[in-house]
Amino acid sequence: MSSSTPSPDASYARDLAQIDAANATGRIPVVFIHGLWLLPTSWERWAAVFEEAGFAPVLPGWPDDPESVAEAHAHPEVFAGKSVGQVADHFCDLIGRLDRTPVVIGHSFGGLITQITAGRGLSRASVAIDPAPFRGVLPLPLSALRAASAVLGNPANYHRAVPLTYEQFRYSFANAVSEEEARELYDTYAVPAPGEPLFQAAAANLNPWTEAAVDTTAAGRGPLLIISGEKDHTVPWAIANASYKKQVHNTHAVTEITEIPGRGHSLTIDHGWREVAETALAFVRRFADPTA
Repeated sequence: MSSSTPSPDASYARDLAQIDAANATGRIPVVFIHGLWLLPTSWERWAAVFEEAGFAPVLPGWPDDPESVAEAHAHPEVFAGKSVGQVADHFCDLIGRLDRTPVVIGHSFGGLITQITAGRGLSRASVAIDPAPFRGVLPLPLSALRAASAVLGNPANYHRAVPLTYEQFRYSFANAVSEEEARELYDTYAVPAPGEPLFQAAAANLNPWTEAAVDTTAAGRGPLLIISGEKDHTVPWAIANASYKKQVHNTHAVTEITEIPGRGHSLTIDHGWREVAETALAFVRRFADPTA
């Protein structure tokens, strides 16, 4: 590793510092988990909303996440070789270091990780936004296949870090915003991502031992809200609703789903992010009192 390459230890140290800061507040933590092609900084506006509501926000990265978009483009190799299981274990380790059981909110593959942590009994309430599919979720809409083709079209991408071109980002993330906003979102937020999780999700229903699996019936799962963007190409309603139909069989906790009209996969970062954040916050407040 060259001296200019980001240190994995630095990424983990940043995460631990956030855990310590959240513990010091005594408040209920809210852990935000980003998905592919984004960084933890994509949650900063959400963190401010939840902090104002009385929670202690924590924005950890995936293993080895760079600190900035510029750093990510300078060293794309740090994203390669991350599996769903590795990432899930990373977040479960961090959550286990919190003094209070947190709320967990995730987007896309972060939404899948959110459901995995919930299935392990680690969250008091969870919100999965346009969540990537897990084993047992069967629909494969054409738009989702097209969005995933940026990675799945080349088997060599399994072990690579894969960036999106603007055109690919426009289709998979920013199809429901203007051209001007799509360009701004791409320049502000888009970073390379590991290819392996997409291959794992694509093969989940063919692999009984897949890491892309969720314990949907766990007694300790806690309340779960799934949020779907009406115009999402990457995780269309058919996928989000199929996830809900698997989760709703949990007899121990509330399971709900809601659709945000007119929104694409960029719904957590685009001009309408606050509507989604307020939807998540309203659900969380029903089950987690920040004053308690």
